[in-house]
Amino acid sequence: MVYPEKVKIVEVGPRDGLQNEQSPVSLAHKLTLIDELAYSGIKVIEAGSFVSPKWVPQMADSAALFQQLKRQPGVTYSALTPNLQGFEAAMTAGVNEVAVFGAASESFSKRNINCTIDESLTRFEPLLAEAKARDVAVRGYLSCVLGCPYEGHISPDKVAQVAAKLLDMGCYEISLGDTIGVGTPTKTAAMLEAVLKVVPVEKLAVHFHDTYGQALANILVALQMGVSIIDSAVSGLGGCPYAKGASGNVATEDVVYMLNGMGIETGIDIDKLALSGRNIMSVLDRQSQSKVANALAARL
Repeated sequence: MVYPEKVKIVEVGPRDGLQNEQSPVSLAHKLTLIDELAYSGIKVIEAGSFVSPKWVPQMADSAALFQQLKRQPGVTYSALTPNLQGFEAAMTAGVNEVAVFGAASESFSKRNINCTIDESLTRFEPLLAEAKARDVAVRGYLSCVLGCPYEGHISPDKVAQVAAKLLDMGCYEISLGDTIGVGTPTKTAAMLEAVLKVVPVEKLAVHFHDTYGQALANILVALQMGVSIIDSAVSGLGGCPYAKGASGNVATEDVVYMLNGMGIETGIDIDKLALSGRNIMSVLDRQSQSKVANALAARL
């Protein structure tokens, strides 16, 4: 079996992870987390989002966060921007990469962003045009690629169809998200097989939630199929406010430990990474969802 020699980890904990926390997380604690993640060797950090504070109050301080970041050389600090207004706010704050988010499920799209899939893509057009004019990279997120809380099974062909549209619109990378964590290895393989017919493998990332404990197994399948970009969240932070029972993202510590054991390069110091996770979980007053982090803590 041939695996990628190197994997890019996209750390989504500061945004996708913290956005679902009910108690406010201070700006200082967010800045510390991002700084520690960069110090551990992570090169892409999704640091905030420019969405309505009414819908996602935890991200209300994203402009201040980007203005106060201690930017490390070679690290990309990205933000989620659902529309042109969010994009303009991100540019003012000094964001150097943005992301848009769609869904492979009509029901999820309507409940999550109040529009159909096609309407959501149309909304992105002015944002992508402006990003192109300013030479700003745009990443495309695709939710519910392996299942939807409202529709259940999602056809791999539907996922491929929407992924191809995001690519054609100008997204440089497409992140395929198992938003509610229901995917299994065979379903992951079938979905990727369909998407790989229309999107080059080097432009694909995978984003697994670990609700049913399948995330690492699914990531292994993606690696076997040539995918070399993995989204994850330190300590397994996260969830989905629109998907009842969906637990956090796969833990970055667990992904890095697996990749280290496979001889795949990440450039990440796992001990520094685990420390950043312990620190943020101490702030949240919760135990880490990462088995690796807990094992390392026990050893200490």
